[in-house]
Amino acid sequence: MKVAIVSDSMSFYGGAERVLEQMFAVYPEADLFATLNVLPANQLDFLGDRRVQTSFLQRLPMVQHYHRYIFPLWGLAVEQLDVSAYDLVISTHHSVAQGVITRPFQTHVSYVHSPMRYAWDLQDQYLRQSRVIRGPLAWWARRVLHQVRLWDYAAAQRPDAIAVNSSFVRERVRKYYRRDARVIHPPVAVESFQPAETKDEPYYLSLCRLVSYKRVELLAQAFSRMPGRKLKIVGTGPELNILRRYASENVEVLGWQPAGAVRDLVAKASALVFGGVEDFGISLVEAQAAGVPVIAFGQGGARETVRTADKAHPTGVLFREQTPESVVGAIAEFERNRDLFTPRNCRANAEAFSEDRFRRQFADFVESALVHEHVPAEVSSPAPRRSQLLQAI
Repeated sequence: MKVAIVSDSMSFYGGAERVLEQMFAVYPEADLFATLNVLPANQLDFLGDRRVQTSFLQRLPMVQHYHRYIFPLWGLAVEQLDVSAYDLVISTHHSVAQGVITRPFQTHVSYVHSPMRYAWDLQDQYLRQSRVIRGPLAWWARRVLHQVRLWDYAAAQRPDAIAVNSSFVRERVRKYYRRDARVIHPPVAVESFQPAETKDEPYYLSLCRLVSYKRVELLAQAFSRMPGRKLKIVGTGPELNILRRYASENVEVLGWQPAGAVRDLVAKASALVFGGVEDFGISLVEAQAAGVPVIAFGQGGARETVRTADKAHPTGVLFREQTPESVVGAIAEFERNRDLFTPRNCRANAEAFSEDRFRRQFADFVESALVHEHVPAEVSSPAPRRSQLLQAI
């Protein structure tokens, strides 16, 4: 069986790329397609010697600097990828990969990280942050996003089966695509994180891709009101320079850090803090794998990965509002109940999201799709309805 894996554009080794890496472990002979590959040279190791077959976007001059601004072309780009020689096509999707075109004899399964955030539930937030609110440019942007939504809905009907990374995403897939999906939580490298033997100066840690919806600036604002507590911000992305404006004696912006340094920073933190609505939130589970509790906004994937104090074996605190005051209150609640959130509780909770578990569940999901797609039509038709039809005739 020939297998193709189709990805969205790849610009940073993050959660989507970690999922790709585990898909390769399940299907080591699979070929990889992507609309665009602008991964930095120091983040290519997970591909091994695998060549990435890309779309016409790859040939645009200096595309790595402006690819986010040409998103209306992404759908066209993925439709030009030729996967006609493959029996099984796996798309891994948070923007356009599920729109790859397959033929009737091919099985297409899609792993959805999220419906397009900028086109659906976060449209207004993205437009506000881009300062595109009124006037001809705002009208044009909303018109383009309308067309993108129409394309995205049509593209979501193309996969034969869909899996999603959380129950939160499953509900959004139902709402926007009218499709049902199986929940398969993404893989977390639990064994790569271990509790620290000793912890020196106490600090809180923010670890994520620095994009607007992660709301890292909210954390920086909250800690600016708590000069006695230290926040370290780790990550890179479009918001990095904006966040550097918040740097102070107790807010340290470290930017990108190598994997070894990240593991050390996580293990020695008092808690991981997160202010956004995450579809799943791999970093939240990584922290727990290192025995570190989590303080996060109580929506999205955090509700599936963080056990609050009202549950058995708690691992963290969820706050209700995306405001600095709410973050300050959550820090205070955490410190009052610190002894409840033991390293043992955190580690045990994280082990339920291991890479091995993902590989087993994903392979079972694909196998089920393959079996279903190859059942002859006359066998799959419900027998009672056929007999009723014959009797009617």
